[in-house]
Amino acid sequence: MSNNSNYSGMKQLLGGLWHENPGLVQLLGLCPLLAVTTSFVNGLGLGLATMLVLAASNLLISLTRRFIYAEIRVPLYVIIIASLVTCAELIVKAWFPDLDRSLGIFIPLIVTNCAIVARAEIFASRNPPLPALLDGIAMGAGFALLLCAIGAFRELVGQGSVFANLNLITGGNSSAGLQFFDGGFLLMLLPPGAFFSLALAIALKNWIDQKRARAAHQPVDANIEQR
Repeated sequence: MSNNSNYSGMKQLLGGLWHENPGLVQLLGLCPLLAVTTSFVNGLGLGLATMLVLAASNLLISLTRRFIYAEIRVPLYVIIIASLVTCAELIVKAWFPDLDRSLGIFIPLIVTNCAIVARAEIFASRNPPLPALLDGIAMGAGFALLLCAIGAFRELVGQGSVFANLNLITGGNSSAGLQFFDGGFLLMLLPPGAFFSLALAIALKNWIDQKRARAAHQPVDANIEQR
């Protein structure tokens, strides 16, 4: 029983991080993904907030799924998600005011993230609380890692640094991060750079998946040839 639970949890984690990643595979939540990821710290801040909202909403919807009428389930999902987003926004405003100013309207706009409503409808409303919570954490972590990766890439190519202004989350004095070179390709910090970065990330994932699939079939093909 324990081994089955561990396997199921690992499968959910891998699904959220790779096989069913909301941004790379399902292509959900692209508006904040493309708009905010001008730096690593912005991607990290919004990614963590989204992950917490997604995990909490999945848990609450799973706990209350037996009391929610099917005819009004989506409006109720939105009310639950909006309440959690409001809590997240107030926490960021109180504890991370500089990050709040940097992210602007995109923290309240988490409520419009299609990935959160989709997981509520597809998974949380049909499964017990623990699997629903794990699904929220896995999907949120996958989305957050993608935000961080694209933010770091755009920051590096666009201004030659990584982890600049990390003090927006950690506190303290201004942080210049790691400066690799002066200047940069300004286009990467503009909207076209966001689309290019996302396309590159999707292409890289597809290439890795295809390479792994070919590698998995090679031993079988070799045995067939020997026979």
